Amino acid sequence: MKPSVLAWAMAATLGLVVAEILGGFLGRSVALLNDAVHNLSDVPALGISWLAMQWAQRPADSEKTYGYHRAGTLAAFSNALLLIVLALWLGYEAIERLRAPVEVVESWMIWTSLAALGVNGGITLALLRGHADLNLRSILVHNFGDALSNIAIIIGAVIMRQTGLHWIDPLLGLAIGLLVLYSSIGILRESGHILLEGRPRETGVEEVARAILTVEHVKEVHDVHIWSLGGGHNALSCHARIPDMHMDECEKVLSAIQEKVRAFGIEHSTVQLERAGLPATSGYVMPEPMRKS
Repeated sequence: MKPSVLAWAMAATLGLVVAEILGGFLGRSVALLNDAVHNLSDVPALGISWLAMQWAQRPADSEKTYGYHRAGTLAAFSNALLLIVLALWLGYEAIERLRAPVEVVESWMIWTSLAALGVNGGITLALLRGHADLNLRSILVHNFGDALSNIAIIIGAVIMRQTGLHWIDPLLGLAIGLLVLYSSIGILRESGHILLEGRPRETGVEEVARAILTVEHVKEVHDVHIWSLGGGHNALSCHARIPDMHMDECEKVLSAIQEKVRAFGIEHSTVQLERAGLPATSGYVMPEPMRKS
């Protein structure tokens, strides 16, 4: 996805905020004003994600030797924190409105929310192509939550117009806040896992070690580390014990190991070859070294 998509989304969101503020004041709707604040919080989130996409395209340099792949992960972590705070605040506002319902002009709520739904729905559809990227997924969740908020306001306004039950709108808002909170916690945990150099969820350390042991001449594997650089880029380092052999043969073993781990989505690997039979002097990530039976 091109960063320009996020730039257009940011401009559209700012226009939407202005429209909802006007609609909120003219329609005496606290829900629309709250939703305007909700959408206003999207602007820094979109800006951070746009900056992260620009940074992620930068090549590695002498200081950032792995490149800037984690810029997007850091943005996702920041956005998730913002979403959690926002969800808690919206939940508090919904509870307050349940205690003291506000009489509103439903027609302003309906038409303004329909326009907002069109903008948020369009942004959500534009971001669907980047749903696998953690950074873009946090923005996708954010805008999907916005679209649900618009639908809730429309439904609440229609029901209130027919029945006069003003507590329905804050009840729907509370449900949306819980959904956004649940989704945000998942993104926060996943981005935090990457920032703490946790292994990719889909890759098992023991599974990779056993695959390396299938390479000819490899007798033992230990100190296996696997981590994610962000953006689907994974790395590995390990020690492999092999018999004494010529350097040319060692190069073949090394190439074979790198080919094996590439099948697990690991594109950067550092392998230290050691003579078989020497005592291990470093600690193990695995409970014990993997040896051929």
